[in-house]
Amino acid sequence: MFSFPNPVNEVASRVVASGVVVVAALALALQLPWVSAILAYGFLARVATGPRLSPLGQLATRLVAPRLSSSPRLVPGPPKRFAQGIGAVLTVAATAAWFGFHSAPVAYALLAVLLAAAFLEAALAFCLGCWLFSRLMALGVIPASVCASCMDISRRQRPVDA
Repeated sequence: MFSFPNPVNEVASRVVASGVVVVAALALALQLPWVSAILAYGFLARVATGPRLSPLGQLATRLVAPRLSSSPRLVPGPPKRFAQGIGAVLTVAATAAWFGFHSAPVAYALLAVLLAAAFLEAALAFCLGCWLFSRLMALGVIPASVCASCMDISRRQRPVDA
């Protein structure tokens, strides 16, 4: 139950990111910092189980992504899990800022950072967390054994136009 898929369908990842963009943008536009708690649940669920316990993950993998692309674009799972972990940290911190410290400005700032990163993934297929993961691997902070397929560029598929 507590496992993350490897590989991951990039199309589904971008759909999830699109959902995060919409929810975070609404939270910011409507000044609803408590929505960070809903986002936090989604990120924590996806880090722990992939899309299995995430309503947004289920929507993306079962309904939306299959209708957008007949052939999934498979990418390594560990960088995507790392990126979900960053989203979890940001949203848990935003939730703590709002509920624990009653600081809407801090919650909004964290949600804005999340929104920017999710937008990059959704619109441009640039996963900021994945990029950071690769930099940390290059520096030796993350061992190559964590993601052998990340090190083998010959196994990467050609990007699909969005």
